[in-house]
Order: sequence, then structure tokens, then C-alpha cells
Amino acid sequence: MRAPTTYPAGPRIAFREFTPSDTAAVHEYASDPEVTRWSTWGPNTVEQTAAFVEHAAQAQLQPERSAYSLAAIVDQQLIASVGIWVTDPHDRNGELGYTVHRAHWGQGYASEAVQQLLRIGFDTLGLERITATCHPENAASVRVLEKNRFTLEGRLRAHRIAHGTRRDSLLFSILREEFREAS
Repeated sequence: MRAPTTYPAGPRIAFREFTPSDTAAVHEYASDPEVTRWSTWGPNTVEQTAAFVEHAAQAQLQPERSAYSLAAIVDQQLIASVGIWVTDPHDRNGELGYTVHRAHWGQGYASEAVQQLLRIGFDTLGLERITATCHPENAASVRVLEKNRFTLEGRLRAHRIAHGTRRDSLLFSILREEFREAS
């Protein structure tokens, strides 16, 4: 698997690597209780957000890179954190995720970002299967995954600890050939 140096741009969104100067923009949404409601993290302190951005920036320097945490940019403004991770290089499996600033909800940005992440995963990283999980009550995230032709595989019971409580997750997946058929 080769590490991308550039990322495909969608109709409205461009991806780029995080830099330390992104901390304030990321913190705007990472500290928002409504944005982090369904996440296993947050709301973040400034220090937690800075640590996330620093970790993402350092990961891009790794020679055997498996994590791609990216800034999603619209009109030169950072509106989301997105990522794709190679979870099993031998079997060519990956996972993706996304967190969008509340001011940009309901505008199709998450769906477009997922489409771009799938292209990176299948076309650049050579993955065969990509998964995503979400909280069972996160209807917006379920819609994003369904719109991108993910298949609901099932419910993972007591899968995550979120805000001090064990909770279930829904597991979705898409295969390379399913992505090709839909493209």
C-alpha cells in the first residue's frame, strides 16, 4: 500500500494533512457537546484537541503509515475531521470515520467526504473492505453510510465506552466491487 501525497478533491471538499495551526478550527467543533454527542470522545479541552492535531500531524511522517486523519476544507475553511485507517494490511481491510462542524450539518458534506475516503481506500490504499461504526441512535450518520451504499452488518453489543457508559454500535461495510458498481 502506498501512502498518498495528494488526495482526491470532491465537487466541494478538498482534503489535506493536519498542521498544528489547525487546532483552533478543530476545537470549534471538537468542544461542541452536540457534535460529540455520539462520539466516544469529547467534548474536548483545548489540550485534548491540540494533542489530536499533533498526533495526526505526526502520523503522516511515519514510513509504514496506516492512519490517515485529514482536514476537510470547504472554501478555504476547515469544516471536518475525516479519516481512513488500514486495520488489517494482510486482508486489506480498513475503517473510516468523520466528524463535521455543526454549522455544516445537513449540507451533504459528510456524504461527499465519505465518497472521497472510499476512493482513497480502494483506489490508492488497495483495500478490499472498508467498515464504519456509529451509535444506533445517530440517524444522520446512518443516512450518510446508507447513501454511500454501505451494508448494515449488525449491532455490536457493548462495543464502545462513551462518556463513561458502555454502548452498542452499528457496524456497516462496503466492498471494493460494491463501490465500483455504484461509481
